[in-house]
Amino acid sequence: MAEFFLSDAAAAHGLGLRHGDERRKGDRRVHSRSAPERRRRDRRRRASIRSLLLAAVTLAATTPLHVKPRVQPLVLVSTSDFRPIPAEKAYDTFIQEAAEVYKLDAALIRAVMRAESAFNPLVVSPAGALGLMQLMPALAREMGVKDPFDPRENVMGGARYLKQLLTLHKGNVPLTLASYNAGPGAVKRYRNRIPPFKETRNYVKKITGFLSDRQQ
Repeated sequence: MAEFFLSDAAAAHGLGLRHGDERRKGDRRVHSRSAPERRRRDRRRRASIRSLLLAAVTLAATTPLHVKPRVQPLVLVSTSDFRPIPAEKAYDTFIQEAAEVYKLDAALIRAVMRAESAFNPLVVSPAGALGLMQLMPALAREMGVKDPFDPRENVMGGARYLKQLLTLHKGNVPLTLASYNAGPGAVKRYRNRIPPFKETRNYVKKITGFLSDRQQ
């Protein structure tokens, strides 16, 4: 007799308990409505299985048996394959770039580098000059060189300074070299002549000798 104790709210929403015959008829209606949906689900499931089987058969038919993975050939490199670059040629790219940018003779840049550092990019002089073109820290900053031990930066900075000195001395190479070694102030004090310093005179002689050897 529980069906007679439903709340008014439940009754208003049709939530009553059903007797046996009514319940069986309702269940048959639910089952009859869900049967087409089950058949549609079964058809979709069978179609998916057929698609997977077809894909597997196609893959098996197109893939040869006992396929071995392709192995890339090894490139064997021996230390005997390497050829050292002569020191005087190691920085040719930077020298040529600097010569083109500053309209200088590449041989002059190379000769100065040879005399200053013997092509050692990490050398530091007792006075504190740095790198290939032996730039003092203050001069390096003035020439826009952030890392004096970077070969390209050092060459470009040294070439820029050479160009300034060459312009100052109106193309006179010996006076330019003397200024590079002793400073333009020293050359000016000696009335635009090579200062009488043994180091400076030997320096100018050495580099002009390098340039003469190149021309022979």
